[in-house]
Amino acid sequence: MTLSLYVDTARWRAHQQAVLAEFPGLVPVAKGNGYGLGNDRLAAEAGLLGTGLLAVGTAAEAAEALDEYPGDLLVLTPYRAGEESPALPARVLRTVAHVDALRALPSGSRVVVECMTSMRRHGISPADLHSLPMDEVVFHAPATIEGYALHLPLDRPDGSDPVAEVAQWVNAISAAGRPTATVFLSHLGSADLARLSEQFPDTVFRSRIGTRLWLGDIGALEARATVLDVTPVAKGDRYGYRQHKAPSDGHLLVVTGGTAHGVGLEAPKYVHGMVPRAKGLARAGLATVNRTLSPYSWEGRQLWFAEPPHMQVSILFLPSESKPPIAGDELRLNVRHTTTHFDRVVDR
Repeated sequence: MTLSLYVDTARWRAHQQAVLAEFPGLVPVAKGNGYGLGNDRLAAEAGLLGTGLLAVGTAAEAAEALDEYPGDLLVLTPYRAGEESPALPARVLRTVAHVDALRALPSGSRVVVECMTSMRRHGISPADLHSLPMDEVVFHAPATIEGYALHLPLDRPDGSDPVAEVAQWVNAISAAGRPTATVFLSHLGSADLARLSEQFPDTVFRSRIGTRLWLGDIGALEARATVLDVTPVAKGDRYGYRQHKAPSDGHLLVVTGGTAHGVGLEAPKYVHGMVPRAKGLARAGLATVNRTLSPYSWEGRQLWFAEPPHMQVSILFLPSESKPPIAGDELRLNVRHTTTHFDRVVDR
């Protein structure tokens, strides 16, 4: 009884190498559910890439990655003064986004300073640069600032230039007398990265990349669910928890994958344009009459949920014109990897 993710390992790793070649010095990111593959697996893969640094989401994830990844770890979530945190060795770098948090860190901490960008999420201001430690002892031992980080927006409807935004910060850091040897970036294309490297030849720009690195060649990954049971129904037969009526003759397929796996759960999406909006309205209209397309397909046909997904299984309706699968067969499904927890990951 498994929801499986099959990996064309050679193709998947070839894509990683292509991304590494496009973004020299990149920092792999492994966080959350590990992009559907699991953080332990991604930590091991990052070790093969040889970048020397792996970014994780939280301090707890850093503690879990210590045995899987031999190099340094960068915690992306900024440290908050007074937070409870596991004890972490010196090879873990903490992000700080406020001066008071920097001063509250344990002595000898290695830190990356997050700068406030047009994302307006968190980060120090340009004025805060003058409050950062240099040679003076701020803790029992000096903090080591090992770089600055800029988290940039994905879209720029105002037409602004991301390179100009990064350059403004690099110049501000330099003007404040702080070294700009290393700057970590998120969501910047390789062409823009090349422009920055040309403009600031003494600065190493390191792109933190997760989705594009692990999921950029989605064809290397295939999600499949096991068929557990197949039950014939006639039009009008009642079934399920709510005793809905079958819309026509066909079969009920009980398959692996439910809410515990993230199946049937959908994260909010930012919608652009009239066509996607119209599709969203159509889906909402169908949902009001209990008609919801599932992510599962059989013989190229996308199937409808027969009822809302259960905890660990889903029930699908297959019309009579399609030959049904048998128990043990696998159905393809199209799911969002960052919200799906697979029972197993299989290399092939």
